[in-house]
Amino acid sequence: MGLGAKIKEVTGFEGNVKETLRPMINFTCANITIGGAGYPINQFHQQFLAYVEGMKTGAAGKISLISGLWDAISDPIMGIITDRTKSKLGRHRPYMIISAIPFALVYIFKWTSFGISASGNDSATWWWYLFSAIMYSTFMTMMSIPHTAMLPTVAPTYFERSQYRIVEYMMNSVGQVLSYVFAGLVLSGFDIKTALVGLPVPSPDDRSKYTLVGIVLAAWFLWAPIISFFKTKEPSSADQINEKFDWNHFINEYKLVFKSRAFRQYFIMSLFFSMSRYFCNYADQYFMTSVTDTYNLFISMNIVAGTSEFMGSPINYILSRYKGKTAGGKLLGPLMVFGIAINSLINYTTPKAIRYAVIVISSICYNIGFSGPGFAIDIIQPDITDVDELITGRRREGVISTFSTFCKKTVSSIMGYSVGTALEWFGYNPDIKEPHLQPRRTNIGLRVCYSVIPAILALFCVISVYRYSMTKTDHEEIKRVIKEKHETGSCSISDTGKKRIEKIAGQKWEDMWIGKSDIDRNLEIALQGEK
Repeated sequence: MGLGAKIKEVTGFEGNVKETLRPMINFTCANITIGGAGYPINQFHQQFLAYVEGMKTGAAGKISLISGLWDAISDPIMGIITDRTKSKLGRHRPYMIISAIPFALVYIFKWTSFGISASGNDSATWWWYLFSAIMYSTFMTMMSIPHTAMLPTVAPTYFERSQYRIVEYMMNSVGQVLSYVFAGLVLSGFDIKTALVGLPVPSPDDRSKYTLVGIVLAAWFLWAPIISFFKTKEPSSADQINEKFDWNHFINEYKLVFKSRAFRQYFIMSLFFSMSRYFCNYADQYFMTSVTDTYNLFISMNIVAGTSEFMGSPINYILSRYKGKTAGGKLLGPLMVFGIAINSLINYTTPKAIRYAVIVISSICYNIGFSGPGFAIDIIQPDITDVDELITGRRREGVISTFSTFCKKTVSSIMGYSVGTALEWFGYNPDIKEPHLQPRRTNIGLRVCYSVIPAILALFCVISVYRYSMTKTDHEEIKRVIKEKHETGSCSISDTGKKRIEKIAGQKWEDMWIGKSDIDRNLEIALQGEK
């Protein structure tokens, strides 16, 4: 057997690798933007507002909170809109091209107030960055929810979705690592050595540099969704029939999601994962500046982080192929907890060599470990749509994908607010850069925010990964009975199979669409219409 054939056998690629891989790259290249654009925001932006624009951490946190609350409203609306869209281009695909240019523009707005902050008007500065945050969230929602919702259609089979997700992870890493490289080069005056090992703590004198960061990153993130739009195909939805929309219907659509036990397991897993990740991310720069005095390594450590996360991808892929979709989360998740927790052991009095060693080891362990639960969550998300169809009889990819973006965006914003408010409560003063001048209470608070709380949340995430129950065999049976029910109006299944599906869905067989006769279903729809 040749090397190429051996690689295909191990990875599970069927057919011509080039023909199989090309559509994956075409679709997932959008994740350079959707997955990558948030990394610089999460890592740099609150600190940019504090150190460069002179905003208190609590005020910056309020911007995150309000934009997160806006996401909590706009994401579900977008989920309904994309599921109900009638277009020859498909239900979801058109929004990739509609949102691309506006998204790039508002990305620039995130990094400059166009002179408002330099004038000393703190109130106007706050309102400007609130506006930019809401616009950024809106266009990210318009792009990310439809793209996530497309995956079950683009990749209909169980393991094919894992293949798409591993390529998507690679694209996320490309977006993440290169965004840090570009940002570091701009902030260092295009001095590579300074960018990697000597970047100074930001100050108001760096406003023009951050404006250029916004322009460079906006250009970097513009092209990917456009390519994905033109190179990906989706079936026409021009002839689809939508139920009459009203607000009760809207609310019920999202209440109905939580009837699925598989969805509840997925949601809890995603929630703890996102809370841990973003709490750690938002406190990162503060911790390295005012606890360990290692901010000069900030860019290089983020590049190490992105590279380490990428290194975990093939491990997760192989584990998902041979041991199940949650195997990577179970194996690597504890490494994530360890990587976060060890940072609580160091501060500015720790010998420099030990500080640097712990930070590097922590970054590698955390990010390889982080890839496990993250990959597991991403690859089971499309399967949740199929369980939802068992219950409702409808394809609701947009509604399901809403919760993926909710955890990535709304939870991110709420964690940003939590970190900003907590640091203000602990007495953190961003104008004091020297760790030894910060009060002891502040030093403790920074370690709690960066290490202790994220480690506890990460532990709960790992526990929830172990509790997830759907297997490949389960999913194949679910797809079979759904297909049979759509084609014949009924399906054949053993009592054991029914009990297994009831456990996954958290519903009795006769209460789900899959177990109801057409007469019962029509009567139920008629009664709902009368209400």
